[in-house]
Amino acid sequence: MKLLVRPPRLLRSYYKHSVWRMNKDEPVIYLTFDDGPIEELTPWVLDVLKQYNVKATFFCVGNNIDKNIHIFSRLLSEGHRVGNHTYNHIKGWKTKTKEYLENVEQCEQLTKTKLFRPPYGRIKKKQFLKLIPDYKIVFWDVLTHDYDQFLSAAMCLSNSIKYTRNGSVVVFHDNMKAQKNLKFVLPQYIEHFLKLNYKFAVL
Repeated sequence: MKLLVRPPRLLRSYYKHSVWRMNKDEPVIYLTFDDGPIEELTPWVLDVLKQYNVKATFFCVGNNIDKNIHIFSRLLSEGHRVGNHTYNHIKGWKTKTKEYLENVEQCEQLTKTKLFRPPYGRIKKKQFLKLIPDYKIVFWDVLTHDYDQFLSAAMCLSNSIKYTRNGSVVVFHDNMKAQKNLKFVLPQYIEHFLKLNYKFAVL
């Protein structure tokens, strides 16, 4: 089965006024990391980004911030940007709207940001419409599938490079499912695009 790396046009039109891709005329890539911070992987990600002098945007889970406040403080001090990924990484499709909004707000108390990405990219239209006046809702242009246990690291790298273009918002994950692929892919991905004179920026 072919992986859906780039979101279909129908999905982009359904969630209007959200961010999928930035300026297509500029050779700039926007790296994003979902689900952290966690002790087992986020510090490694920060080390790699520091090595290449690259900044990224971390969509953090509130519960993970509470458990790893020192790592959260580090990513802020090193010039990265943070976004809200709910407090408990909940699925919008399976959660009542009131409960979902309260969970987003609980996370916002920690992140103090109006950047938001729904976990799994799944959010009810009613939830979306409630959030869009106050939040910049960010989806993606390239989904790396680094968390896919059946996807080889080499294929993950190949797909990520193939679909990246000017202004791409690229999703990686600092969670344990992604560890194997991420550790192989991230340094090579960054090196590849730096050699092509791409720049990396925060949202």
